[in-house]
Amino acid sequence: MAVREEQSVVIGLNAAVVAVFDDAPHVLIVRHVSEAAAGGVRPERDGLPFGPFEPLAHRTLEAGLRNLVSRQTGLSMGYVEQLYTFGDRGRHDVQGEGPRVVSVGYLALTRAQGLAPSPDTAWRQWYAYLPWEDWREAKPAMIDRLIRPRLKLWAQGATGAAREARLERIHLCFGHDGAGWDEERVLERYELLYEAGLVEEARRDGREIARELRDTPADLGRPMMFDHRRILATAVGRLRGKLKYRPVVFELMPPEFTLLELQRQVEAISGVRLHKQNFRRLVEGGGLVEATGKLSTRSGGRPAALFRFRRDVLRERPAPGVKVSVKVSTPRGARS
Repeated sequence: MAVREEQSVVIGLNAAVVAVFDDAPHVLIVRHVSEAAAGGVRPERDGLPFGPFEPLAHRTLEAGLRNLVSRQTGLSMGYVEQLYTFGDRGRHDVQGEGPRVVSVGYLALTRAQGLAPSPDTAWRQWYAYLPWEDWREAKPAMIDRLIRPRLKLWAQGATGAAREARLERIHLCFGHDGAGWDEERVLERYELLYEAGLVEEARRDGREIARELRDTPADLGRPMMFDHRRILATAVGRLRGKLKYRPVVFELMPPEFTLLELQRQVEAISGVRLHKQNFRRLVEGGGLVEATGKLSTRSGGRPAALFRFRRDVLRERPAPGVKVSVKVSTPRGARS
């Protein structure tokens, strides 16, 4: 009787550490350099902080993550929540050799303000990796110019029910002419682009559809090592959704802030512009903030009232999030 060879499994930990500053959401990346097969080194590649879980040293997974991030980056994290477990075959080794790496992904929020905590780390805007997600100024032109045409070609490569399913996914993820945009479908959009072979990771992972294409568009964001861009997309979607029913945005704010600063933080994360008066009415009328009685002159303009998070709201209602109406813009010359 043949003996089945068993593959070992390693438990890994990954962290998408997020901060918002300069009116933009940033993720902490670690620069990784790997040796090339023929000697020398490959270029540095962006990755999230990651490493193995050490069961003898770490009492819990979260304790292991905090220790790992502190060692790699010098950053002490605040708010942390578990995202998802990532265990696809080949996610750490395209050739399928070596142990199977199953990683537990986390979202972490910090009030860091732009200085990299160590020489091998950097803060980078998350829209550098997911540029189609930033609708604050206008609908990204790449959606109509590049993404939708290529996705339609991909859909036409299937027949029958499979073709209809692909077209439905395209509509759900990218809408049509600016309609139907759901800012929370970040992971679904990235996975659709990956399956269609339009991101560099699909080519690197040896997906057949990517090999058939002549190129992977450079416009579609910076690639990341392993499946870290997928983990980042999961974190962005989770945070966007959580804004609506938990006051997590205040984990990213200084203790005192103006309402405009708060609005800019929410817009940076959600990737869309918000109705100013609706936003102010909801955060004040919903009891999320309270006035400090002080004024801010940080902007250099007319002094603005300073507010702080009103923690009593956590006891008053079960879902005290920032439920705001969204105003989506379209590029100049595009149909609305």
